[in-house]
Amino acid sequence: QVQLVESGGGSVQAGGSLSLSCSASESKLSFPCMGWFRQAPGKEREGVATILSSGPTRYIESVKGRFTISRDNAKNTLYLQMDNLKPEDTAMYFCAAMPDTRYSTGCPTVPSFYNYWGQGTQVTVSS
Repeated sequence: QVQLVESGGGSVQAGGSLSLSCSASESKLSFPCMGWFRQAPGKEREGVATILSSGPTRYIESVKGRFTISRDNAKNTLYLQMDNLKPEDTAMYFCAAMPDTRYSTGCPTVPSFYNYWGQGTQVTVSS
């Protein structure tokens, strides 16, 4: 049973920073694609950033230049550094992973592609 556990959420004022981490419990599986997703109240879950194990990343336009996704493959751990946070970044943030090896240039940002999900960590940005 794969478990993804997020940590690092919290409350911050606009312009502040937060760092999220996600650890995968299953070390025997590899996850070529991992990503961060978020869901605000009343809205659909959306992909924020994804990263392939070889390095290529993808970001949604609204976070480019402010968020940085990274991963430690040896530790099966995913990170998200969020700088210059805005109130519209307020949401529950989830990490997700998939064992699919078909992707070579970048990982999808559509939530339905991902098999494993964490329980989420809340990020609240006040103005």
